[in-house]
Amino acid sequence: MAREVEAEVVLRLCGITKRFGPLLANDAISFDLRRGEVVALLGENGAGKTTLMNILFGHYTADEGTVEVFGRPLPPGQPRAALMAGVGMVHQHFTLADNMTVLENILIGTRPILSLRLDMRAARARVARLAADFGLAVDPGARVGTLSVGERQRVEILKALYRDARILILDEPTAVLTPQETAALFETLRKAVTLGLSVIFISHKLGEVMAISSRVLVLRHGRLAGEVATADTDRHRLAEMMVGAEITQPKLAERAPGPALLTLSAVHTPRRGNAPGLRGVSLGLHAGQITGLAGVSGNGQAALAALIGGLEAPVRGGMELHGLVPADWSPRAALAAGIARIPEDRHRTGSIADLSLTENAVLESYADAPYSRKGWMNWPEAEAFARRIIKTYDVRCPGPRVPIRLLSGGNMQKLILGRALAAGPRIILANQPVRGLDIGAVTFVHAELVAARHRGAAVLLISEDLDEVMALSDVIHVIYEGQLSPAFPRGSMSPAELGIWMAGDGFEGAVDAA
Repeated sequence: MAREVEAEVVLRLCGITKRFGPLLANDAISFDLRRGEVVALLGENGAGKTTLMNILFGHYTADEGTVEVFGRPLPPGQPRAALMAGVGMVHQHFTLADNMTVLENILIGTRPILSLRLDMRAARARVARLAADFGLAVDPGARVGTLSVGERQRVEILKALYRDARILILDEPTAVLTPQETAALFETLRKAVTLGLSVIFISHKLGEVMAISSRVLVLRHGRLAGEVATADTDRHRLAEMMVGAEITQPKLAERAPGPALLTLSAVHTPRRGNAPGLRGVSLGLHAGQITGLAGVSGNGQAALAALIGGLEAPVRGGMELHGLVPADWSPRAALAAGIARIPEDRHRTGSIADLSLTENAVLESYADAPYSRKGWMNWPEAEAFARRIIKTYDVRCPGPRVPIRLLSGGNMQKLILGRALAAGPRIILANQPVRGLDIGAVTFVHAELVAARHRGAAVLLISEDLDEVMALSDVIHVIYEGQLSPAFPRGSMSPAELGIWMAGDGFEGAVDAA
Protein backbone atom coordinates (compact mmCIF):
# COMPACT_ATOMS: atom_id res chain seq x y z
CA MET A 1 0.00 0.00 0.00
CA ALA A 2 2.87 2.40 0.86
CA ARG A 3 4.36 1.92 -2.61
CA GLU A 4 1.03 2.78 -4.24
CA VAL A 5 0.85 6.03 -2.24
CA GLU A 6 4.43 6.95 -3.19
CA ALA A 7 3.72 6.21 -6.85
CA GLU A 8 0.68 8.51 -6.99
CA VAL A 9 0.91 11.07 -9.79
CA VAL A 10 0.30 14.49 -8.22
CA LEU A 11 1.09 16.65 -11.26
CA ARG A 12 0.78 16.06 -14.99
CA LEU A 13 1.76 18.49 -17.75
CA CYS A 14 0.63 17.56 -21.26
CA GLY A 15 1.84 19.26 -24.45
CA ILE A 16 2.66 22.66 -22.91
CA THR A 17 3.54 25.20 -25.61
CA LYS A 18 4.24 28.90 -25.06
CA ARG A 19 5.32 31.60 -27.51
CA PHE A 20 6.45 35.17 -26.92
CA GLY A 21 6.09 36.68 -30.37
CA PRO A 22 8.58 34.83 -32.61
CA LEU A 23 10.27 33.16 -29.61
CA LEU A 24 9.10 29.60 -28.88
CA ALA A 25 9.82 29.31 -25.15
CA ASN A 26 8.12 25.91 -24.55
CA ASP A 27 7.49 23.36 -27.26
CA ALA A 28 4.98 20.58 -26.46
CA ILE A 29 6.48 19.65 -23.06
CA SER A 30 4.94 16.76 -21.11
CA PHE A 31 5.97 15.14 -17.82
CA ASP A 32 4.61 13.74 -14.53
CA LEU A 33 5.55 14.37 -10.91
CA ARG A 34 4.88 11.75 -8.24
CA ARG A 35 4.19 12.06 -4.55
CA GLY A 36 7.27 12.32 -2.34
CA GLU A 37 9.88 12.78 -5.07
CA VAL A 38 12.29 15.53 -6.06
CA VAL A 39 12.48 16.08 -9.80
CA ALA A 40 15.28 18.34 -11.01
CA LEU A 41 14.61 20.54 -14.03
CA LEU A 42 17.85 21.28 -15.88
CA GLY A 43 18.60 23.36 -18.94
CA GLU A 44 20.69 26.18 -20.30
CA ASN A 45 19.73 29.77 -19.53
CA GLY A 46 16.75 30.54 -21.73
CA ALA A 47 15.85 26.87 -22.23
CA GLY A 48 12.32 27.51 -20.95
CA LYS A 49 12.46 26.24 -17.36
CA THR A 50 11.12 29.32 -15.60
CA THR A 51 8.50 29.91 -18.30
CA LEU A 52 7.21 26.37 -17.81
CA MET A 53 6.99 26.80 -14.05
CA ASN A 54 5.25 30.17 -14.43
CA ILE A 55 2.62 28.42 -16.56
CA LEU A 56 2.18 25.77 -13.88
CA PHE A 57 1.83 28.42 -11.18
CA GLY A 58 -0.56 30.53 -13.23
CA HIS A 59 1.62 33.56 -13.93
CA TYR A 60 1.52 32.74 -17.66
CA THR A 61 -1.15 31.08 -19.79
CA ALA A 62 -0.01 28.34 -22.16
CA ASP A 63 -0.87 28.67 -25.84
CA GLU A 64 -1.43 24.92 -25.97
CA GLY A 65 -1.53 22.04 -23.50
CA THR A 66 -3.06 21.25 -20.10
CA VAL A 67 -2.02 20.98 -16.46
CA GLU A 68 -3.55 18.50 -14.01
CA VAL A 69 -3.00 18.63 -10.23
CA PHE A 70 -4.08 15.58 -8.23
CA GLY A 71 -6.08 14.38 -11.24
CA ARG A 72 -8.02 17.61 -11.76
CA PRO A 73 -7.52 20.20 -14.52
CA LEU A 74 -5.88 23.41 -13.30
CA PRO A 75 -7.51 26.59 -14.65
CA PRO A 76 -4.87 28.46 -16.70
CA GLY A 77 -3.51 31.84 -15.73
CA GLN A 78 -4.81 31.82 -12.16
CA PRO A 79 -2.13 31.78 -9.40
CA ARG A 80 -4.91 31.68 -6.81
CA ALA A 81 -6.22 28.46 -8.35
CA ALA A 82 -2.72 26.95 -8.25
CA LEU A 83 -2.37 27.89 -4.58
CA MET A 84 -5.78 26.40 -3.74
CA ALA A 85 -4.80 23.20 -5.55
CA GLY A 86 -1.70 22.84 -3.36
CA VAL A 87 1.03 24.29 -5.62
CA GLY A 88 3.60 26.60 -4.02
CA MET A 89 6.49 28.41 -5.69
CA VAL A 90 9.63 29.99 -4.26
CA HIS A 91 11.13 32.33 -6.82
CA GLN A 92 14.85 32.95 -7.26
CA HIS A 93 14.28 36.59 -6.28
CA PHE A 94 12.30 36.67 -3.05
CA THR A 95 9.00 38.55 -2.73
CA LEU A 96 9.08 39.63 0.91
CA ALA A 97 8.36 42.96 2.60
CA ASP A 98 11.50 43.99 4.50
CA ASN A 99 9.63 46.28 6.92
CA MET A 100 7.26 43.54 8.09
CA THR A 101 7.85 40.62 10.43
CA VAL A 102 8.28 37.01 9.38
CA LEU A 103 4.78 36.16 10.65
CA GLU A 104 3.20 39.12 8.84
CA ASN A 105 4.87 38.14 5.56
CA ILE A 106 3.65 34.56 5.90
CA LEU A 107 0.08 35.68 6.58
CA ILE A 108 -0.19 38.15 3.67
CA GLY A 109 -2.98 36.99 1.37
CA THR A 110 -4.22 34.19 3.61
CA ARG A 111 -7.48 35.91 4.64
CA PRO A 112 -10.12 38.01 2.87
CA ILE A 113 -9.29 41.70 2.66
CA LEU A 114 -12.48 42.61 4.60
CA SER A 115 -11.76 40.15 7.42
CA LEU A 116 -11.61 42.05 10.72
CA ARG A 117 -10.01 39.49 12.98
CA LEU A 118 -7.21 36.98 12.79
CA ASP A 119 -6.19 34.64 15.58
CA MET A 120 -2.51 35.64 15.69
CA ARG A 121 -1.78 33.23 18.53
CA ALA A 122 -3.07 30.29 16.49
CA ALA A 123 -1.24 31.52 13.38
CA ARG A 124 2.03 31.85 15.29
CA ALA A 125 1.59 28.35 16.75
CA ARG A 126 0.98 26.89 13.30
CA VAL A 127 4.07 28.60 11.86
CA ALA A 128 6.14 27.30 14.78
CA ARG A 129 4.80 23.79 14.20
CA LEU A 130 5.64 23.92 10.48
CA ALA A 131 9.09 25.30 11.24
CA ALA A 132 9.76 22.44 13.66
CA ASP A 133 8.37 19.74 11.35
CA PHE A 134 10.39 20.87 8.33
CA GLY A 135 13.53 22.13 10.06
CA LEU A 136 12.98 25.77 9.07
CA ALA A 137 14.35 27.66 12.07
CA VAL A 138 13.37 31.34 11.96
CA ASP A 139 12.03 33.85 14.48
CA PRO A 140 8.37 34.71 13.60
CA GLY A 141 8.74 38.13 15.22
CA ALA A 142 11.93 39.17 13.39
CA ARG A 143 11.83 41.92 10.77
CA VAL A 144 12.55 40.38 7.37
CA GLY A 145 14.99 43.20 6.59
CA THR A 146 17.28 41.93 9.36
CA LEU A 147 17.42 38.33 8.09
CA SER A 148 20.17 36.63 6.12
CA VAL A 149 19.49 35.36 2.61
CA GLY A 150 19.16 31.80 3.87
CA GLU A 151 16.65 32.85 6.54
CA ARG A 152 14.59 34.74 3.95
CA GLN A 153 14.40 31.62 1.84
CA ARG A 154 13.07 29.69 4.83
CA VAL A 155 10.34 32.33 5.17
CA GLU A 156 9.40 31.87 1.51
CA ILE A 157 9.14 28.10 2.00
CA LEU A 158 7.09 28.57 5.17
CA LYS A 159 4.74 30.87 3.21
CA ALA A 160 4.08 28.04 0.77
CA LEU A 161 3.68 25.39 3.47
CA TYR A 162 1.33 27.62 5.49
CA ARG A 163 -0.92 27.64 2.42
CA ASP A 164 -0.94 23.81 2.46
CA ALA A 165 1.38 23.38 -0.53
CA ARG A 166 1.82 19.74 -1.45
CA ILE A 167 3.80 20.51 -4.60
CA LEU A 168 6.71 22.95 -4.18
CA ILE A 169 8.54 24.63 -7.06
CA LEU A 170 12.01 25.92 -6.17
CA ASP A 171 13.50 28.19 -8.86
CA GLU A 172 17.31 28.39 -8.47
CA PRO A 173 16.99 28.01 -4.68
CA THR A 174 20.74 27.93 -3.99
CA ALA A 175 21.86 30.73 -6.33
CA VAL A 176 22.45 33.18 -3.46
CA LEU A 177 23.10 30.73 -0.60
CA THR A 178 26.33 29.87 1.16
CA PRO A 179 27.36 26.18 1.22
CA GLN A 180 26.16 25.96 4.82
CA GLU A 181 22.75 27.42 3.92
CA THR A 182 22.50 25.04 0.96
CA ALA A 183 23.18 22.05 3.22
CA ALA A 184 20.44 23.26 5.60
CA LEU A 185 18.00 23.65 2.69
CA PHE A 186 18.69 20.10 1.53
CA GLU A 187 18.01 18.77 5.02
CA THR A 188 14.67 20.58 4.91
CA LEU A 189 13.81 19.10 1.52
CA ARG A 190 14.67 15.58 2.65
CA LYS A 191 12.38 15.95 5.65
CA ALA A 192 9.63 17.41 3.47
CA VAL A 193 9.80 14.53 0.99
CA THR A 194 9.42 11.96 3.77
CA LEU A 195 6.27 13.86 4.81
CA GLY A 196 4.83 13.51 1.30
CA LEU A 197 5.81 16.83 -0.32
CA SER A 198 6.69 16.70 -4.02
CA VAL A 199 9.37 19.08 -5.27
CA ILE A 200 10.42 20.48 -8.64
CA PHE A 201 14.01 21.67 -8.20
CA ILE A 202 15.33 24.09 -10.84
CA SER A 203 19.09 24.52 -10.74
CA HIS A 204 22.25 24.85 -12.83
CA LYS A 205 24.47 23.27 -10.19
CA LEU A 206 24.95 19.69 -11.27
CA GLY A 207 26.48 18.53 -7.99
CA GLU A 208 23.40 19.72 -6.11
CA VAL A 209 21.08 18.08 -8.63
CA MET A 210 22.91 14.79 -8.12
CA ALA A 211 22.69 15.20 -4.34
CA ILE A 212 19.00 16.03 -3.91
CA SER A 213 16.96 14.72 -6.86
CA SER A 214 15.61 11.28 -7.72
CA ARG A 215 14.92 12.08 -11.38
CA VAL A 216 16.22 14.70 -13.84
CA LEU A 217 14.39 16.34 -16.75
CA VAL A 218 16.53 18.28 -19.24
CA LEU A 219 15.16 21.09 -21.41
CA ARG A 220 17.01 22.35 -24.47
CA HIS A 221 15.75 25.16 -26.71
CA GLY A 222 12.29 24.89 -25.17
CA ARG A 223 11.93 21.14 -25.69
CA LEU A 224 12.22 18.18 -23.35
CA ALA A 225 15.59 16.80 -24.48
CA GLY A 226 15.84 13.91 -22.05
CA GLU A 227 14.80 12.27 -18.79
CA VAL A 228 16.98 10.09 -16.58
CA ALA A 229 17.00 8.62 -13.08
CA THR A 230 19.64 10.42 -11.03
CA ALA A 231 21.14 7.11 -9.89
CA ASP A 232 21.77 6.18 -13.55
CA THR A 233 23.72 9.28 -14.59
CA ASP A 234 26.58 11.61 -13.62
CA ARG A 235 27.51 15.28 -13.93
CA HIS A 236 29.35 14.85 -17.22
CA ARG A 237 26.41 13.17 -18.93
CA LEU A 238 23.94 15.75 -17.58
CA ALA A 239 26.15 18.58 -18.88
CA GLU A 240 26.20 17.02 -22.34
CA MET A 241 22.41 16.58 -22.27
CA MET A 242 21.98 20.25 -21.37
CA VAL A 243 24.12 21.74 -24.14
CA GLY A 244 23.94 18.95 -26.70
CA ALA A 245 27.74 18.77 -26.99
CA GLU A 246 30.93 17.94 -25.12
CA ILE A 247 31.87 20.49 -22.43
CA THR A 248 35.53 21.56 -22.53
CA GLN A 249 36.91 23.55 -19.63
CA PRO A 250 39.29 26.45 -20.47
CA LYS A 251 43.00 25.82 -19.92
CA LEU A 252 45.05 28.19 -17.79
CA ALA A 253 48.50 28.12 -19.38
CA GLU A 254 51.43 29.07 -17.17
CA ARG A 255 52.81 32.56 -17.79
CA ALA A 256 54.75 35.21 -15.95
CA PRO A 257 52.62 38.13 -14.79
CA GLY A 258 53.18 41.62 -16.14
CA PRO A 259 53.40 44.90 -14.21
CA ALA A 260 50.86 45.90 -11.59
CA LEU A 261 48.07 47.90 -13.24
CA LEU A 262 46.27 48.67 -9.99
CA THR A 263 47.84 48.76 -6.53
CA LEU A 264 46.23 49.19 -3.11
CA SER A 265 48.45 49.96 -0.10
CA ALA A 266 47.01 49.55 3.42
CA VAL A 267 43.62 50.83 2.24
CA HIS A 268 40.73 51.45 4.63
CA THR A 269 37.14 52.19 3.57
CA PRO A 270 34.16 52.99 5.83
CA ARG A 271 31.67 50.43 7.07
CA ARG A 272 28.27 50.68 5.35
CA GLY A 273 25.50 49.53 7.70
CA ASN A 274 26.18 45.89 8.56
CA ALA A 275 28.68 45.52 5.71
CA PRO A 276 32.34 45.75 6.75
CA GLY A 277 34.69 48.17 5.06
CA LEU A 278 38.26 47.34 4.06
CA ARG A 279 40.81 47.19 6.87
CA GLY A 280 44.41 47.74 5.82
CA VAL A 281 44.06 45.97 2.45
CA SER A 282 47.13 45.75 0.21
CA LEU A 283 46.63 44.23 -3.24
CA GLY A 284 48.24 44.28 -6.67
CA LEU A 285 46.39 43.40 -9.88
CA HIS A 286 48.96 42.45 -12.54
CA ALA A 287 48.69 42.35 -16.31
CA GLY A 288 48.11 38.85 -17.64
CA GLN A 289 47.07 37.47 -14.27
CA ILE A 290 43.78 36.35 -12.68
CA THR A 291 43.64 37.20 -8.99
CA GLY A 292 41.01 35.20 -7.13
CA LEU A 293 39.22 36.46 -4.04
CA ALA A 294 37.72 33.75 -1.82
CA GLY A 295 35.62 34.24 1.28
CA VAL A 296 32.26 33.71 2.90
CA SER A 297 29.66 36.20 1.70
CA GLY A 298 29.57 39.52 3.52
CA ASN A 299 33.21 39.75 4.55
CA GLY A 300 34.19 42.83 2.54
CA GLN A 301 33.89 41.64 -1.05
CA ALA A 302 31.33 44.37 -1.75
CA ALA A 303 33.61 47.05 -0.30
CA LEU A 304 36.54 45.96 -2.48
CA ALA A 305 34.37 45.82 -5.59
CA ALA A 306 32.94 49.27 -4.81
CA LEU A 307 36.44 50.70 -4.41
CA ILE A 308 37.78 49.30 -7.68
CA GLY A 309 34.58 50.22 -9.54
CA GLY A 310 34.76 53.85 -8.42
CA LEU A 311 31.81 53.77 -6.04
CA GLU A 312 34.01 54.13 -2.96
CA ALA A 313 37.23 56.00 -2.20
CA PRO A 314 39.88 55.18 0.43
CA VAL A 315 39.67 57.03 3.72
CA ARG A 316 43.20 55.85 4.56
CA GLY A 317 45.94 54.22 2.54
CA GLY A 318 47.06 54.60 -1.04
CA MET A 319 45.76 53.65 -4.47
CA GLU A 320 47.64 53.73 -7.77
CA LEU A 321 46.25 53.11 -11.24
CA HIS A 322 48.70 52.53 -14.09
CA GLY A 323 51.39 53.94 -11.81
CA LEU A 324 49.53 57.17 -11.00
CA VAL A 325 47.42 58.26 -8.05
CA PRO A 326 43.91 59.07 -9.34
CA ALA A 327 42.99 62.66 -8.51
CA ASP A 328 39.23 62.19 -8.52
CA TRP A 329 37.86 58.69 -8.10
CA SER A 330 34.36 57.91 -9.43
CA PRO A 331 32.62 55.30 -11.63
CA ARG A 332 33.23 57.58 -14.62
CA ALA A 333 36.93 57.80 -13.77
CA ALA A 334 37.13 54.02 -13.39
CA LEU A 335 35.59 53.48 -16.83
CA ALA A 336 37.90 56.08 -18.37
CA ALA A 337 40.87 54.24 -16.85
CA GLY A 338 39.89 51.02 -18.65
CA ILE A 339 38.25 49.17 -15.76
CA ALA A 340 35.44 46.89 -16.92
CA ARG A 341 32.83 45.94 -14.34
CA ILE A 342 30.79 42.74 -14.20
CA PRO A 343 28.63 43.55 -11.16
CA GLU A 344 27.50 41.12 -8.50
CA ASP A 345 23.78 41.82 -8.99
CA ARG A 346 22.84 41.90 -12.66
CA HIS A 347 19.30 43.04 -11.83
CA ARG A 348 19.91 45.89 -9.39
CA THR A 349 23.28 47.28 -10.45
CA GLY A 350 24.08 45.66 -13.80
CA SER A 351 21.04 46.66 -15.84
CA ILE A 352 17.86 48.73 -15.96
CA ALA A 353 14.93 46.36 -16.32
CA ASP A 354 12.61 48.41 -18.53
CA LEU A 355 15.33 49.62 -20.92
CA SER A 356 15.98 47.68 -24.11
CA LEU A 357 18.98 45.47 -24.77
CA THR A 358 20.39 48.25 -26.95
CA GLU A 359 20.04 50.84 -24.21
CA ASN A 360 21.60 48.52 -21.65
CA ALA A 361 24.43 47.64 -24.02
CA VAL A 362 25.56 51.30 -24.17
CA LEU A 363 24.60 52.13 -20.58
CA GLU A 364 28.20 52.89 -19.61
CA SER A 365 29.25 54.55 -22.88
CA TYR A 366 26.18 56.33 -24.27
CA ALA A 367 27.84 59.75 -23.97
CA ASP A 368 30.92 58.66 -25.95
CA ALA A 369 31.60 58.30 -29.66
CA PRO A 370 30.28 56.63 -31.74
CA TYR A 371 27.04 56.44 -29.74
CA SER A 372 26.73 60.18 -29.18
CA ARG A 373 27.01 63.01 -31.70
CA LYS A 374 26.89 66.56 -30.37
CA GLY A 375 24.58 65.50 -27.56
CA TRP A 376 22.32 63.32 -29.75
CA MET A 377 22.16 59.55 -29.52
CA ASN A 378 23.32 57.62 -32.57
CA TRP A 379 20.76 54.84 -32.23
CA PRO A 380 21.72 52.89 -35.39
CA GLU A 381 25.30 52.59 -34.12
CA ALA A 382 24.08 51.63 -30.62
CA GLU A 383 21.78 48.95 -32.01
CA ALA A 384 24.54 47.59 -34.23
CA PHE A 385 26.74 47.27 -31.12
CA ALA A 386 23.97 45.42 -29.29
CA ARG A 387 23.54 43.05 -32.24
CA ARG A 388 27.27 42.29 -32.21
CA ILE A 389 27.08 41.38 -28.52
CA ILE A 390 23.97 39.25 -29.10
CA LYS A 391 25.73 37.32 -31.88
CA THR A 392 29.18 37.02 -30.30
CA TYR A 393 27.95 36.04 -26.83
CA ASP A 394 24.95 33.95 -27.93
CA VAL A 395 22.39 36.12 -26.12
CA ARG A 396 19.10 34.34 -26.75
CA CYS A 397 16.43 36.99 -27.17
CA PRO A 398 13.78 38.20 -29.64
CA GLY A 399 15.96 41.15 -30.65
CA PRO A 400 17.89 44.22 -29.44
CA ARG A 401 14.79 46.36 -28.90
CA VAL A 402 13.03 44.23 -26.26
CA PRO A 403 13.28 45.16 -22.55
CA ILE A 404 16.13 43.34 -20.84
CA ARG A 405 13.75 42.17 -18.10
CA LEU A 406 12.31 39.66 -20.59
CA LEU A 407 15.62 37.79 -20.74
CA SER A 408 16.61 34.89 -18.52
CA GLY A 409 19.26 35.65 -15.91
CA GLY A 410 21.96 33.89 -17.91
CA ASN A 411 21.26 35.76 -21.12
CA MET A 412 21.17 39.03 -19.20
CA GLN A 413 24.59 38.13 -17.79
CA LYS A 414 25.94 37.43 -21.28
CA LEU A 415 24.88 40.88 -22.45
CA ILE A 416 26.58 42.50 -19.44
CA LEU A 417 29.71 40.42 -20.09
CA GLY A 418 29.77 41.51 -23.74
CA ARG A 419 29.30 45.14 -22.73
CA ALA A 420 32.21 44.90 -20.29
CA LEU A 421 34.68 43.09 -22.57
CA ALA A 422 33.87 44.67 -25.95
CA ALA A 423 36.47 47.44 -25.68
CA GLY A 424 39.32 45.15 -24.58
CA PRO A 425 39.69 46.54 -21.04
CA ARG A 426 43.01 46.57 -19.17
CA ILE A 427 41.46 45.69 -15.80
CA ILE A 428 38.38 43.47 -15.30
CA LEU A 429 36.36 43.38 -12.09
CA ALA A 430 34.42 40.10 -12.29
CA ASN A 431 32.17 39.98 -9.22
CA GLN A 432 30.28 36.65 -9.00
CA PRO A 433 30.37 36.45 -12.84
CA VAL A 434 28.68 33.04 -13.17
CA ARG A 435 26.15 33.13 -10.32
CA GLY A 436 22.97 31.40 -11.50
CA LEU A 437 24.40 30.37 -14.89
CA ASP A 438 24.14 26.95 -16.53
CA ILE A 439 27.23 24.82 -17.17
CA GLY A 440 27.50 25.90 -20.81
CA ALA A 441 27.30 29.60 -19.93
CA VAL A 442 29.73 29.11 -17.03
CA THR A 443 32.27 27.52 -19.37
CA PHE A 444 31.79 30.37 -21.86
CA VAL A 445 32.28 33.11 -19.24
CA HIS A 446 35.35 31.38 -17.82
CA ALA A 447 36.83 31.04 -21.31
CA GLU A 448 36.31 34.76 -21.93
CA LEU A 449 38.04 35.68 -18.66
CA VAL A 450 40.97 33.37 -19.47
CA ALA A 451 41.19 34.86 -22.99
CA ALA A 452 41.28 38.37 -21.49
CA ARG A 453 44.08 37.22 -19.19
CA HIS A 454 46.01 35.89 -22.22
CA ARG A 455 45.56 39.29 -23.92
CA GLY A 456 47.26 40.93 -20.96
CA ALA A 457 44.31 42.11 -18.86
CA ALA A 458 44.44 42.07 -15.07
CA VAL A 459 41.39 40.17 -13.77
CA LEU A 460 40.00 40.26 -10.24
CA LEU A 461 37.68 37.27 -9.81
CA ILE A 462 35.42 37.61 -6.76
CA SER A 463 33.50 34.41 -6.10
CA GLU A 464 31.96 32.51 -3.20
CA ASP A 465 32.54 29.27 -5.14
CA LEU A 466 35.92 28.03 -3.94
CA ASP A 467 36.18 25.50 -6.79
CA GLU A 468 35.80 28.32 -9.32
CA VAL A 469 38.44 30.46 -7.61
CA MET A 470 40.92 27.57 -7.42
CA ALA A 471 40.35 26.53 -11.05
CA LEU A 472 40.82 29.97 -12.63
CA SER A 473 43.17 31.97 -10.41
CA ASP A 474 46.91 32.46 -10.74
CA VAL A 475 47.02 33.77 -7.17
CA ILE A 476 44.36 33.62 -4.45
CA HIS A 477 43.60 35.98 -1.58
CA VAL A 478 41.07 35.25 1.18
CA ILE A 479 39.00 38.12 2.60
CA TYR A 480 37.66 38.00 6.15
CA GLU A 481 35.93 40.88 7.97
CA GLY A 482 37.49 43.38 5.57
CA GLN A 483 41.03 42.00 5.92
CA LEU A 484 43.02 40.38 3.13
CA SER A 485 45.26 37.34 3.42
CA PRO A 486 48.67 37.07 1.75
CA ALA A 487 48.68 36.01 -1.91
CA PHE A 488 48.69 32.22 -2.29
CA PRO A 489 50.14 31.02 -5.63
CA ARG A 490 48.06 28.63 -7.73
CA GLY A 491 48.19 25.07 -6.38
CA SER A 492 49.93 26.01 -3.12
CA MET A 493 46.84 25.69 -0.91
CA SER A 494 44.26 22.93 -0.53
CA PRO A 495 40.54 23.71 -0.14
CA ALA A 496 40.81 22.79 3.54
CA GLU A 497 43.73 25.17 4.07
CA LEU A 498 41.89 28.01 2.34
CA GLY A 499 38.83 27.14 4.43
CA ILE A 500 40.86 27.80 7.59
CA TRP A 501 41.60 31.31 6.35
CA MET A 502 37.96 31.79 5.30
CA ALA A 503 36.94 31.01 8.88
CA GLY A 504 39.30 33.77 10.09
CA ASP A 505 41.85 31.50 11.75
CA GLY A 506 44.77 32.88 9.74
CA PHE A 507 44.15 36.49 10.74
CA GLU A 508 45.27 36.45 14.39
CA GLY A 509 47.68 39.33 13.91
CA ALA A 510 45.39 41.38 11.70
CA VAL A 511 44.90 45.11 12.06
CA ASP A 512 42.16 46.51 14.25
CA ALA A 513 39.08 48.11 12.72
CA ALA A 514 39.57 51.68 11.62
